[in-house]
Amino acid sequence: MGIVIGIFPREHPPPHFHAVYGEYQVIVEIQSGVVHGDFPKRALRHILEE
Repeated sequence: MGIVIGIFPREHPPPHFHAVYGEYQVIVEIQSGVVHGDFPKRALRHILEE
């Protein structure tokens, strides 16, 4: 099981991406890095790497 990242350019602002990992889902605002949702800490570190 891996992390699936989705970017939907025609979706609502602000610019963001979706990440899904098993039963967990988050939305991450690209500019601010604000995370909405629930994700395991280790998996979250992977999607927030610069």
